[in-house]
Amino acid sequence: MQSCNALARKAIIIIQEYIAQLGFRPSIHFELEGCYQPPRNSHFCLSYSLINQQLQYLGIDGELVPEYWRNQWEYVSKFNRQSPLEEATNLTRAIANIPSLLSHQGVEHTLIKPVVWSGDQGKLAEGSGHIFTDDNRAVHIPNAIQMNVSAMNQYNENIIPNNYFGEFLQQCFMQTSLACSLLYLPEEEAFERLTLKERYGLAQELCSPVDISGGHQGSIALYKKVGKHNQKMGEQPLLFNEFNDVIVSKVDWIKTARIEHRLGASSLDYNAYVNVVYGLLNVVDALEAYATDSCELLLTREQSTIKLPESLYDTSGGFGAISLFKQDHWFDYSINTIQEKLSMNDNVRAYGPDNLGTKLKQAIIALYQQDKLLTSVHYNN
Repeated sequence: MQSCNALARKAIIIIQEYIAQLGFRPSIHFELEGCYQPPRNSHFCLSYSLINQQLQYLGIDGELVPEYWRNQWEYVSKFNRQSPLEEATNLTRAIANIPSLLSHQGVEHTLIKPVVWSGDQGKLAEGSGHIFTDDNRAVHIPNAIQMNVSAMNQYNENIIPNNYFGEFLQQCFMQTSLACSLLYLPEEEAFERLTLKERYGLAQELCSPVDISGGHQGSIALYKKVGKHNQKMGEQPLLFNEFNDVIVSKVDWIKTARIEHRLGASSLDYNAYVNVVYGLLNVVDALEAYATDSCELLLTREQSTIKLPESLYDTSGGFGAISLFKQDHWFDYSINTIQEKLSMNDNVRAYGPDNLGTKLKQAIIALYQQDKLLTSVHYNN
């Protein structure tokens, strides 16, 4: 039986080919948060520039930058026109290599996990996003994997702002995110991450999403002219004064418009290939509507927030992520349908075994069925 990664890579190739036949080019980019435990030397300072040189040497299209919380970092994908398959490989290799790159500088432990318990301390002053009080309570840091999605036409123009394509793509993600939560919340601690703000009274300190919601500030956000913090999108400084303040800038928000799927949890179990398949399938659904100028017609009235499952496993509160994924057939049916459409064209090679979607779904589920008592599942097989 082929591995989950091998099947997912074949699915990506097929979906990319199908989207190319429709006349478009999909764009997917990742952001990954993590933390590290520094050596006991109080003067330790991590050299991000050195790590980024090493990432470049390894051929990984991304860089590490410091994040908000102490000893928290973020891997940010570069926009080098890489294909979704190349981007999945970039993230997979980044997750595999970042711990060793940090260890070369003396970092004892690199934490790529949904929650870093007591990762920092402090309490924000009321109404402030930056000023802390003297209350040094523990802050449990949630780490996310975000997936940014857009699509280009034959003129290399971003179509997110065109004819309600962005709004419909956002709706597609909102409709599929519940049944496919297993893909981006791949271990039990990912569900504990969703409860941090409520369970530990950290709503003011933490801003990570806890449910499926839309708009431009929800967990599946549509960024056009403004971003998550109501900032102007695509603003580029052109001229600075002597105090390094921007005095002239230009705005090209169309270039940066995108859907940002913000629900993913950082985890060594996160499978970049499978999640790229998931992202591309939503793009296909939206493009097929866009091609017939149906995006606006198919838009439903604004949806309320949708609660995510409480666990990988079934609970008294309802079905878990594994059961939801088993019961729904959008993921496997979509891949099988695309494969069949390509097979009808004699000029196109249909990659992979027959019913590739069915086999990929079975491979994903099998990872969790090897031992029902597992609470951490490893996709790297």
